[in-house]
Amino acid sequence: MPPAPIEVWTWPTPNGHKVHILLEELGLPYTVVPVNIGAGEQFRPEFLAITPNHRIPAIVDPDGPGGRRFTLFESGAILIYLCEKTGSPLWPADPAARYSCLQWLMWQMGGVGPMFGQYNHFAHYAPERIPYAVERYGNEVKRLHRVLEKRLSESAFLAGPDYTIADIATFPWVRNPDRRGIDLSDYPAVRRWHDAIAARPAVRRGVAVLAERQRTGPMTDAERDVLFGATQFAAR
Repeated sequence: MPPAPIEVWTWPTPNGHKVHILLEELGLPYTVVPVNIGAGEQFRPEFLAITPNHRIPAIVDPDGPGGRRFTLFESGAILIYLCEKTGSPLWPADPAARYSCLQWLMWQMGGVGPMFGQYNHFAHYAPERIPYAVERYGNEVKRLHRVLEKRLSESAFLAGPDYTIADIATFPWVRNPDRRGIDLSDYPAVRRWHDAIAARPAVRRGVAVLAERQRTGPMTDAERDVLFGATQFAAR
């Protein structure tokens, strides 16, 4: 009997794409439960029952530890869980390789995601342009690209010679560099790495999940209030 599909509560954002890509790489069956964060669906009771942090992605595994239903939020934790569930080498077994993978995964979670996200906010979504904020986070985006360039000048992938969840976590944030004022021709090692990952069939399938729901055009005032304003507190 085939395994029951994992429910993925998600939206087409970099953090959502991490999980989509890994599920495709692992070949695990899954069903997508769209959570329209611009419409406030992340505050619905059924989603908050899975994640009290009202952020996508989150998963429900009907065949979790002990064969019981298991819920999990935070994209980095989900990546590790899915690899351990399947014994995938995308989460290395060798201790040194595993800790190398972990440090770059934490680098993405603690640096790339927050800093790139803040740049996106102030450059594209803030109701008024604040030059200091755009410059501050733009400088940090460039610094992190320099870190990435140095590492990838020395190594095929972030954790070493092999592709791992550290690469899967970081790649969706490096996609679409023009949105962050980045030209990847200035970072040849990053471009080589980016293009190699983008060409993987599982990655192509993963970033296509909910692509038809991808935002186009400027953010409305209502969406901005849901995502960044007082509505998010009232909705709770």
